[in-house]
Amino acid sequence: MPFENTLQCGDSNQIIGAMPEGAVDLVVTDPPYGVNYRDRTGRTVKNDDTLESVLPVFDQLYRALKPGGFCISFYGWNRIDRFMAAWKAAGFTVAGHMVWTKDYASRRRYLAYHHEQAYVLVKGQAKLPGKPLADVQPWVYSGNKAHPTEKAVEVLSPLIRSFSRRGDLVCDPFAGSGATLVAAALVGRRYLGVELEERYCRQARTRLDGVVRHVAEPTLLNWQRSAELS
Repeated sequence: MPFENTLQCGDSNQIIGAMPEGAVDLVVTDPPYGVNYRDRTGRTVKNDDTLESVLPVFDQLYRALKPGGFCISFYGWNRIDRFMAAWKAAGFTVAGHMVWTKDYASRRRYLAYHHEQAYVLVKGQAKLPGKPLADVQPWVYSGNKAHPTEKAVEVLSPLIRSFSRRGDLVCDPFAGSGATLVAAALVGRRYLGVELEERYCRQARTRLDGVVRHVAEPTLLNWQRSAELS
């Protein structure tokens, strides 16, 4: 089974569980939150009614991650007790917390919700970055056209640049529309994604095909120019 520059459609526990130990350099993911999410158009997220099959994936991610590697996971604030317990049980140490501020409210109940959040987790000891990323970042709205909880590539790219190097393998076990994989490819990283729903796998693969062509164009143009000059 290929684990590089690919999107696998299936169960993350099985697919990540089949990976070699220490193969992944960075995990960036936005898992189902276990909140039965439904957007304004009625779209839902599969497996979002329970965390029973979601949280065990972090055990597999910890094993597949290299020592000193980071896992950046978005989460639902009202399930943080479950997420934190699972992260720590897997072996992760909390290295930081990030917040993205929105200029609009994504939901209104007791409060108007104007932010998204993620924890930065680490396996073992990691080197400190030369220029740490600010823990408060501006939000970019994706439009959620391809997926009900789609994150913008502009939100994910700084994370990948800051916590990995060119050529590293970036993994997203809950890939959705493939935004993490697109961001990884655009900044020169290898990628591996897993997505449970076939319709989103198709969308993400189409998206990634376009990115591969986009990334290849400068190389092709340089080759053509060299050929013209020779």
